Amino acid sequence: MRWLRTFGEVVRSGLTIEETRLEPLLALRTAAGVAIVIGLALWLVSPAYAASAALGAYSAGGATFQRTWRPRKVIALGAGAGLALSTFVGYLAAGRLVTFLPLLAVWAFAAGMAWALGSTAGIVAATTVGSMLVTITLPTSVGRALEHAGVIALGGVAQAVLILLFPVRRWGAHRDALADALAAVADHARRLRHDPTAPFEPEPLMTARDAAAVTPSQARTRPPVLHGPRGLAERILPVIAALADPDVGAPAEGPGRDRARELLDAAAGVLDAAARTVRRGTPAEVPAGTSEVLHVDEEHEVLEGPARQAAERLVELLGEVVEIAGSGGARDKAPTPQGPASAQYMVRPTMFRLLPVVVRAVRPELRRDSPVFRHAVRLAAVATLGYLIASRLPLDHGYWAPIASVMVLRPDFHRTYARAVARLAGTLAGVALATGTVRALGPDAHVFGALAVVSVALSYTLVRTGYAYSQCFTAAYVVFLLGMGGQAWGQTVPERVVLTLIGGALAMLAYVVFPAWETPRLAGRLADWLAANGHYAAAVLRSYAEPTREHRADMRRALLASREARAAWQEAYDQARQEPVRPRGLTSREAEEAEEALKGFDRAAMVMESHVPQGDSRFAPEAERLAEALEADTAQAAVDVREHRNPDWGRVEEALHAWEGAAGDRSPVLRRGAELQKRALEDLATAVSRTPLERDVGSAREEQRVRAAVAAEDDGSGPGHRGG
Repeated sequence: MRWLRTFGEVVRSGLTIEETRLEPLLALRTAAGVAIVIGLALWLVSPAYAASAALGAYSAGGATFQRTWRPRKVIALGAGAGLALSTFVGYLAAGRLVTFLPLLAVWAFAAGMAWALGSTAGIVAATTVGSMLVTITLPTSVGRALEHAGVIALGGVAQAVLILLFPVRRWGAHRDALADALAAVADHARRLRHDPTAPFEPEPLMTARDAAAVTPSQARTRPPVLHGPRGLAERILPVIAALADPDVGAPAEGPGRDRARELLDAAAGVLDAAARTVRRGTPAEVPAGTSEVLHVDEEHEVLEGPARQAAERLVELLGEVVEIAGSGGARDKAPTPQGPASAQYMVRPTMFRLLPVVVRAVRPELRRDSPVFRHAVRLAAVATLGYLIASRLPLDHGYWAPIASVMVLRPDFHRTYARAVARLAGTLAGVALATGTVRALGPDAHVFGALAVVSVALSYTLVRTGYAYSQCFTAAYVVFLLGMGGQAWGQTVPERVVLTLIGGALAMLAYVVFPAWETPRLAGRLADWLAANGHYAAAVLRSYAEPTREHRADMRRALLASREARAAWQEAYDQARQEPVRPRGLTSREAEEAEEALKGFDRAAMVMESHVPQGDSRFAPEAERLAEALEADTAQAAVDVREHRNPDWGRVEEALHAWEGAAGDRSPVLRRGAELQKRALEDLATAVSRTPLERDVGSAREEQRVRAAVAAEDDGSGPGHRGG
């Protein structure tokens, strides 16, 4: 993928309308917060104070639309406080470039490093940089700067009070995350009916787990329905995989396969009903006839052996899900114990105890090859350079250029360029819309204030449909806000367009000069995933060798680490496919084949996990030797993949060969699962192993294949391009 084709993808992505559920009530409540502070400031003080209050209320309200599991009123207060602090500190250093530019650079760098805490922290931190650039032009003294900072913080307080007084879908984001996880397992059960080896994408379960971590105050008010279903989904997932698998579960054809399909269909229906219950908080109707299907007849059951064990386990788990779906999640729960020692919930630190968490998250990213560190450097560079360039231009409001750069920049290439295109398109449309409106209505501070509130409401409403469409009304909002403050619209319109273009160009250029390409790091991401999968598979085997509580806990930790490594690989691979750089180390085809092999390896371990014996079961000592061999070979193979050497599975082959001479297999699922893992490892070796000649010409072949695909699309002989 080269620059011209990549830029075409960027333009399409930046202007694509995303199909998402609109939330007009949330937008109305947040716009009301902006309206209240603008109205009060206009009535009691002046348009300049109204502009500061509007900035605080707008930015704090926008922060509450980010994906976060903390209470939104806390996010609003935190955003308002951060905006107020940046405003006051910025004013103290303003007036001389020798003091303001270092402060701006340090503040922007810190805002960039906030991405180590997540996208919400990074976006909110970026708005504080914008606040520093805008509001330092409003005060005329230190006292006035304190007043403006207080007014900005008041905007955040207003949003928090509205959230407290008029809650909209309280716990809605947490409900959606858990419901999505249940629905994902239901969809997987349906796919297993037709494809018994279909892989499962664990992202919904990872999101639900993240949402399940709450603060002590949240734990006291969390609805009962949010306590247990995620654990049920986690336990059901390996059971349905084991039931559907033709190697260790139901037979590939015949009555056994038909019975497995019935059970999988019933599981999907029950899980969907539970998802509806969680999402809406009301009882849901379980599909008719489910109780008959979910009955394992001792005499007439067609499933046998491990398949029957999986069916019985699935019926047992689905019984609990049926109870949740039918009750609406209102059943009584034992009170949650208080205190860290006995807490039954995953603890999320409060805002006042975040400092150690921040330090632990930021410290590993302080290295030159970290995408977060590179983003922070780019952010500091474009903020200061944009401010310098704009200050030398014969234009007012020069801060628009660095603001555009700061708000456009993201840690990855595709989102940075797509947002630059979207911001320019949205700004042009919004400025044109605001210009026509102002010409028709004429200048009036109160009219401009009302139009600003309407623009804010539309911006919030469209915030999840695409950056360009939200930015359109954001641009109109800024024009109306400046008009309310006495700025002539004819002066502000061309300035905003030109400076936005400069800021977007600086952001795009910064990524080219100091990039953080994921393409060269794909081999390392694949190696991390391989090593994590090896540890997970070894933990499962050790639970067979010695089924103790400690080994089960280690198996759970290894599973979570494997999912995180898989998610990191998937994110890196998706970004690499959108980058205009030549593949290095792994071609696209090799990456796809290696990914499929590791998914098969992970699936085999998950199937084995579903039959892990209980604590009072017999030991399987032959599994311990295989666990050691598997962990050692995958760890060495991870090093080989990272250094572009061919992996070898000698220890695993020796352990399996020794197992063949052992007296009797205590678990057919264990033995068959080990063979499936060995086959997956061989597929991985085939995918990444190359001869010296192939290493030399691999990149050339990949480039030739991409050119052929592009030519096929250009002449219409290839598949239609997917996009909006």
